[in-house]
Amino acid sequence: MRIIKLLTLLVFAATITTSCGSQKSSKKSATAGAEKKKPKKGGIQPYTKVITKDAKSDEGLFTVHQVEDKYFYEIPDSLFNREMLMVTRIAKTAAGLGFGGGKQNTETLRWQRKNDNVLLRVVSHQVVAADSLPVSMAVENSNFEPILYSFPIQAIKKDSINNNIVIDVTDFFTKDVPSIGFPKRSRTRYKATRLDEKRSYIDTLRSYPLNIESRHVKTYLASSPPSNSSTGSITLEMSNSMILLPKEPMKRRYFDQRVGWFARGQQDYGLDAQETKTVRYLDRWRLEVKDEDIAKFEAGELVVPKKQIVYYIDPATPVQWRKYIKQGIEDWQVAFEAAGFKNAIIAADAPTKEEDPDWSPEDVRYSVVRYLASPIPNANGPHVSDPRSGEILESDINWYHNVMTLLRNWFFVQTAAINPDAQSTEFDEAVMGRLIRFVSSHEVGHTLGLPHNMGSSIAYNVEDLRDPEFTKKFGTAPSIMDYARFNYIAQPGDGDVALMPNIGPYDKYSIAWGYRPILNKTALEEKTILDQWILEKAGDPVYRFGRQQFGVVDHTSQTEDLGDDSMRASSYGIKNLQRIIPNLGKWTGKEGENFDNLETMYGQVLGQYNRYMGHVTGNIGGVKETYKAYGQEGAVYEHASRDKQTRAMKFLQEELFSTPEWLIDQNIFNKFESDGAIERIRSTQVRTLNNLLDFGRMARLMENEEVNGTSAYGLLEMMQDLRKGIFSELSKGQTIDRYRRNLQRAYVERLEFIMNNEQPRSRFGGSSIDVEQSDIRPIVRAELKQLRSDAKRSIGRTRDQLSKIHLEDLVERIDLILDPK
Repeated sequence: MRIIKLLTLLVFAATITTSCGSQKSSKKSATAGAEKKKPKKGGIQPYTKVITKDAKSDEGLFTVHQVEDKYFYEIPDSLFNREMLMVTRIAKTAAGLGFGGGKQNTETLRWQRKNDNVLLRVVSHQVVAADSLPVSMAVENSNFEPILYSFPIQAIKKDSINNNIVIDVTDFFTKDVPSIGFPKRSRTRYKATRLDEKRSYIDTLRSYPLNIESRHVKTYLASSPPSNSSTGSITLEMSNSMILLPKEPMKRRYFDQRVGWFARGQQDYGLDAQETKTVRYLDRWRLEVKDEDIAKFEAGELVVPKKQIVYYIDPATPVQWRKYIKQGIEDWQVAFEAAGFKNAIIAADAPTKEEDPDWSPEDVRYSVVRYLASPIPNANGPHVSDPRSGEILESDINWYHNVMTLLRNWFFVQTAAINPDAQSTEFDEAVMGRLIRFVSSHEVGHTLGLPHNMGSSIAYNVEDLRDPEFTKKFGTAPSIMDYARFNYIAQPGDGDVALMPNIGPYDKYSIAWGYRPILNKTALEEKTILDQWILEKAGDPVYRFGRQQFGVVDHTSQTEDLGDDSMRASSYGIKNLQRIIPNLGKWTGKEGENFDNLETMYGQVLGQYNRYMGHVTGNIGGVKETYKAYGQEGAVYEHASRDKQTRAMKFLQEELFSTPEWLIDQNIFNKFESDGAIERIRSTQVRTLNNLLDFGRMARLMENEEVNGTSAYGLLEMMQDLRKGIFSELSKGQTIDRYRRNLQRAYVERLEFIMNNEQPRSRFGGSSIDVEQSDIRPIVRAELKQLRSDAKRSIGRTRDQLSKIHLEDLVERIDLILDPK
């Protein structure tokens, strides 16, 4: 028994010893584990160590924290891999760099967690294929998403819904990340070498439910800054809007060039085509029929859309102009009625701080007409859209205070001859308000997806624009998206004609085509119906779209013109300018003021006159472009008729190249200049002369002659008509006045340019030609020889000494061109 008890005690003691030893070992192990869990320096830290109690936090899409001079994003893991759009703009610009607000870059981004880092990747929607197709693997392999930036994870905050990942974004906004900073093309232009981080900082980072707005100041060292060259640098404030894209993209509507629309494109490798094809689809708001209203809509009843387009008026807008801007916005309601919706677009005052302290124009949920205290005479209507579907997510119209100066100048110079309301440099509030409404409506049209339709105004007969009944019903153009400003055609005595366009029949048609829901059809199935809507209007000039040109080829799609005949319209316009000139002093002057307004408005008269010359010149070598599709008869491109072109040449000879004496009024000039009249007329004539003697225009004249034979107005005939008109004094030995001598020297100088230069490259397209191998130089050489012969004969006929000297000089100049050696 003692032996058994002793053994029992030994076992018990051993057990205690072992247990005690194990406890010590466990303690060491626990301590070692604790040491392992201790955050590494620079690794993931406890949340409260990173986001301290002193943090200033702003909740929204991400929670944005500021801790002293550092900024952090707290990203819910539910938002990883969601696509977001980053729009980069210059918010505040250096002097000489244009104006702020211009979009510099747009990228689709995706936040992605990779181990202990967060990657910001750039997503491309330019090349696509449906996920269900085998080719999608090839598309994915050839479009590996580049990494824009890598952020070490600073901390992780866990809650019942998300793991929130905290990253430090300070360096992202303060260091040189090109895609969110000053664009490369501008850096090259101003020779900006690098970012000066000591003079760069984050101004604000604000978070909203669907977007984050950043403002950061960047200073770049530059050897050719646009202003303040002594600093050797350029300082800008950049704005970045990061917007969460919808989970479900909107159904697309496919683009058709026969209807003007802002659109975007993708190369779709999933199509059943034996080539790489680009599909394009419209930028437009998501206007949908409520489920409970589908039966009403199908029965033809107007319905309110699920979500209306709402524009808020910036509280900074002067009170007297707000109602006119609102009217311009809501003018588009009539167009949306053609699409089946009522009250689709509405204007509202921004809520006060008391009504909604969290309301902000930077919140992507709100589209705002922003009023900017700026001397820039402009307004513009940009928008932000989903690259996957074209859905417009928001738009802010930038309204610059000085747009009123632009409106005053246009309205004065185009209507003062018939309109007492415009016979001043200060308009009544109601008059200026109506002009503001007109511009507001035009800019809203852009934000709805509509580009300029420069082919609209050609639809109306010139004489109809003198008819009060016609203009009151139809305005001055079928589309407010044309640059058909004010009625310069109407003459005194015509009566109460309309002076500007309204939302016209083309606008209603294009909005209906782009926005009218086609229920229970896929985007591809819609195309047949959309095509039929176009064919119903085909051939009617009211519903034609003419694109904006930079360098006129299509004489029927010019800016600032009215009516179907440039020569008749411009003749009426000049008659009105001739009525304005004698009244300039009376209509622009005020007792005790200087003559600045007189000088400005004379310049406006001259500018308007130059527009008329440009409109007429466009007819010579003009080619009308009317978009068509297979199945439609007729040509897409048609040369201007011989009659139009010969009348255009006759007009230029009579109205411009024969000295426009009515523009030379010393009672005006002696109020604001010591000299300049001669140079002003010279530059006015030379502008049009050089435009007429353009390589591309010459190419089209030769093409026309080749296509249409003797019925065409060809290059040789045009050149002969031009020479005979500009040098009409030579055949009779008449005195050549100073203005004509200047013009004739300019003519010879331009022919010298043609003989010695190739066509310059143009980024705007247009006609191109190999000058050396074409008929251009032989024809020009022949014209120079003929002119030299005519000038030599005329030298002996003229009795005017200056005319004789001038002609002898012309002969010398031509000799040097034809025989430089």
